[in-house]
Amino acid sequence: MELHLFRHGETDWNEAGRFQGQDESKLTEKGVLQAQKLGKKIEGIKFNRIYCSPSLRTRQTASYMWPNFSNDIKYLDSLVEINLGPLEGQLYKDVEKNDPSSHDHFFHKPHLFNLKGAETFAKLTKRAINAITEISIENINKTVAIVSHGAFIKAFMTKIDGKEIHQIWDPPYMDNCAHNIIVLNNDNSFQITQIADVKRKS
Repeated sequence: MELHLFRHGETDWNEAGRFQGQDESKLTEKGVLQAQKLGKKIEGIKFNRIYCSPSLRTRQTASYMWPNFSNDIKYLDSLVEINLGPLEGQLYKDVEKNDPSSHDHFFHKPHLFNLKGAETFAKLTKRAINAITEISIENINKTVAIVSHGAFIKAFMTKIDGKEIHQIWDPPYMDNCAHNIIVLNNDNSFQITQIADVKRKS
């Protein structure tokens, strides 16, 4: 089984420097072009199934990537971004000024991020692993695409790479429309063959 994991294109909140989480933002013109370019780049790959977070920015990204297959996309709530509670919609610079601890924990010490009304990175990681494992089990020997979010993807990739939560933001950066490839081995373990557009040496 081969799994292709994509982050959404640039949004207006990415551009403005706002925390997104599960709140809604939409693709910028640049984000639309990124999704269209990615769609062209992968048009030779035949996907048996396409899954997507139901957030507007991921739905828009998927629709521009696969304009002729919009009716074939399955939306799963389990693929949404980390819930950031009261931080959602706030500017990074405002949170850094008004709640420096939460700002520091989110960006530099994710293992300590624990804000009332928000999801911890430990819970996000567990949700990501469970969601993608379930998709993998349902699609043995198939090629599958998933369109999701930056923190969700980084949490999943960090875990299957044998790293710890405090390393989630370590390089490589998961840029907008970043493309990751994972294979499911015969022992049901995940193996990364491409991360953030860079192929892994076997």
